[in-house]
Amino acid sequence: MGLPVLNYRLMLLLASILSQFATLALGAIGPVATVHIMNQNISPDGFSRSAVLAGATPSTLSFPGPVIIGNKGSTFLLNVVDALTDATMLRTTSIHWHGFFQAGSAWADGPAGVTQCPIAPGHSFLYKFQAKNQAGTFWYHSHHLSQYCDGLRGAMVVYDPADPHRSLYDVDNESTIITLADWYHVPAPSAGLVPTPDATLINGKGRYAGGPTAALAVISVTRNRRYRFRLVSISCDPHYIFSIDGHTMTIIEVDGINVQPLNVDSIEIFAGQRYSFVLNTNRPVANYWVRANPNVGTTGFVGGINSAILRYVGAPNADPVSTQTNTNPMLETNLHPLTNPAAPGLPTATGVDVDINLDILFDFASLKFKVNGVTFNEPSVPVLLQILTGTPPASLLPAGSVYALPLNKNIQISMPGGSTGSPHPIHLHGHAFSVVRSAGSSTYNYANPVQRDVVSIGGAGDNVTIRFRTDNAGPWIMHCHIDWHLVLGLSVVFAEDVPTVATSDPPSEESSKASALTLR
Repeated sequence: MGLPVLNYRLMLLLASILSQFATLALGAIGPVATVHIMNQNISPDGFSRSAVLAGATPSTLSFPGPVIIGNKGSTFLLNVVDALTDATMLRTTSIHWHGFFQAGSAWADGPAGVTQCPIAPGHSFLYKFQAKNQAGTFWYHSHHLSQYCDGLRGAMVVYDPADPHRSLYDVDNESTIITLADWYHVPAPSAGLVPTPDATLINGKGRYAGGPTAALAVISVTRNRRYRFRLVSISCDPHYIFSIDGHTMTIIEVDGINVQPLNVDSIEIFAGQRYSFVLNTNRPVANYWVRANPNVGTTGFVGGINSAILRYVGAPNADPVSTQTNTNPMLETNLHPLTNPAAPGLPTATGVDVDINLDILFDFASLKFKVNGVTFNEPSVPVLLQILTGTPPASLLPAGSVYALPLNKNIQISMPGGSTGSPHPIHLHGHAFSVVRSAGSSTYNYANPVQRDVVSIGGAGDNVTIRFRTDNAGPWIMHCHIDWHLVLGLSVVFAEDVPTVATSDPPSEESSKASALTLR
């Protein structure tokens, strides 16, 4: 190995280490931590309300919750303590670690009614899982009815010291995470079937139409540096058109999967999705608007709504006067995996082992969604426990909503768009999938389609089609990530490799409590 190569690798290693120190200094937690879930009044947009919040300690509750970090291969030990007291919102809870495949740890996936019962107030639950061969941008949120809309959501990052894109950026730490959230002034249980958001919060701050001039999030950058920003939609409903005035973005990661670099000037991001992009701060020292225009609620940017500020070091402490005209939007069909790009199965329409079509409709009589004619009603006994106690696949509840999938088969799911509430962002637990047909396109790409874990299924005329391989035993829920739609039944469960699940051995409550004691 030549000296220049060795020095270059040492520099990369040092940069990676310094990145981790910078993150730790800003208050991130993990991969071993206690997460306290409590109620507290907050006013992120100038309107005060009680919320469901997470914190590393009872005195450090925040919205979004604390960033949780680890490295590729890390084992996460996260002890979630439920100390909720506000009866206007759910007091039980359950947390999903979005994007983690949970190979061998399906019991830690988090969705109530599928892999666990909710955690009761005054109790805790220790989630243990490994980031096996995974790195990138993730997030966590309550997976119990519509609770995350009341505040229980935050970002997660798994760093890769050998990131193949490492030469493309200089800075990657907690300060380069950007979260997009909708915010409601009425608690979720009393907000109605599908309430309209009152505000957009960027990194936990925002303004609402007719409200006070609340402080906006400021993202500080130094000129002539290359920043890896990690954009996370922690939205309950809206999707956003995201852009930064005067700057282009080079996308390098989608939902925890590295992609070939793609230059764009705007990103349409749906609930649950994540993008890493590199931004070169090569513009004049000034303030620039960061924009996240939602598809529902108050749109536009009058008075600083739906906005944050990108502030170069040396710029005045003032609102920007910048403008933006987007001409190069991201198209999902232009995103291609960096490695292993081919979709599972043969490159033909029928080149799979199992082909399932999911027809989604809204039943106005029951005010519920139906998938292939069935509304998902959360069972009182979680699907995982049903399997562990010997329930045969055909008898798993909720009846008609559980699809048994055999081991090591190539699966294709097609989902016609256009139903009430479209476009629906569909999320599959336990897997990333290849999007062989995207919304807005009639082309099937089996060679190098984007791989992700949340996809918009578009509008009328669309037939979004995904593929994945059943190499991860577990009951994996697939649902609309508009949380209000999930509550109204827009979900199915894939019971993957039931024989292996039936012989698995989740930790007992006693052993979980004993392990949790070491974290306190």
